[in-house]
Amino acid sequence: MKYVYMDNGATSYPKAPGVAESMTDYILNVGTNVNRGAYQSSFEAENIVYETRELICELFNFKKSENVIFTKNITESMNVLIKGLLNENDHVIVSSMEHNAVMRPLNSLGNKIEFTRVQCNEFGELDIDDVENSIKTNTKAIIMSHASNVCGTILDLERVGEICKKNNLFFIIDSAQTAGFLDVDFQKLNADAIGFTGHKGLLGPQGIGGFIVNDRINNELNTLIEGGTGSLSDIEIQPNYMPDKFEAGTLNIPGIYGLNTSIKYLLNYGVKNIHEIELSLLNHFLEGILNIEKIRLVGKTTICDRTGILSIDFFNNDNGLVAYELSKNYGIMTRSGMHCAPSAHKTLGTFPKGTVRFAISHFTTKEEIDYTIDCINKVLNK
Repeated sequence: MKYVYMDNGATSYPKAPGVAESMTDYILNVGTNVNRGAYQSSFEAENIVYETRELICELFNFKKSENVIFTKNITESMNVLIKGLLNENDHVIVSSMEHNAVMRPLNSLGNKIEFTRVQCNEFGELDIDDVENSIKTNTKAIIMSHASNVCGTILDLERVGEICKKNNLFFIIDSAQTAGFLDVDFQKLNADAIGFTGHKGLLGPQGIGGFIVNDRINNELNTLIEGGTGSLSDIEIQPNYMPDKFEAGTLNIPGIYGLNTSIKYLLNYGVKNIHEIELSLLNHFLEGILNIEKIRLVGKTTICDRTGILSIDFFNNDNGLVAYELSKNYGIMTRSGMHCAPSAHKTLGTFPKGTVRFAISHFTTKEEIDYTIDCINKVLNK
């Protein structure tokens, strides 16, 4: 059976060339911890960790490598940022397209804080005036995803960043669906913090992510996890300097080795080139899908201001069963359901049924897209 991977919105596959080899090399030939041992292999590992912070700075146009913090994924990053920043009676603004990586931490704070959910339209597009009109006297931050993980619509965060700057608000960005696909520029976005994950558009392994923060927001952030750092080990208080402030415990060093390799690949290949290839492939996919009856394409119908994600509602069919049949009979791997974003599905009119999501990468081929379109027709016409 032919196999086609169409679930890059969940995690990238294949990974960047060399990722597996670099992780294997660390495990087989280095294997030691960082910030603990005074021996050569530990220093070698520390150099890779430091270099990876520098590479992340280059990728995001960020200036301070010690303010690059590693976590296990972007969900942990958003929890650290949200729970570390917000205090009782604070107000924040989010969009209706947010992932549960933002909404669950906010809701877990209960009545201590309040938030305004700015309603996007049926295409997932944000009205900037609605954002500005949602600001209150106690508004502390705007927290938003850069693009929807359900329909791929990109939110105009440069304009949101301008609003934050004008109103002296903190701006926290979830870049899960855009890092590695768009030029996510910390300076142009007027960001205070950007969360990232290594295993999606950055083409690295699962289990490694992080966030970058400027000093302005860092001075307001409390720690969520404390513990051993290999520094100031004679005291029982978490160090307040970076990156140790947020990096308690042993880092995922194999993951960092893999991320180091994948970011080098991205920088060498060019994010702009990846962007152009994916949009060309997406346009080919859209042209085939828009000719099919009995389905609804969710969100925007053009490649303007969107990522390589395409969501379909199969009108008279169970979307979960369609995804299962595509996998079982044709080897096409997708994701159906709510995609951890119920608010986005309510906005798009697909709650509670959900959609079948197809997510390409620049490794996807036109032949795979044609095969997928043909198999969709076979499922609908059987």
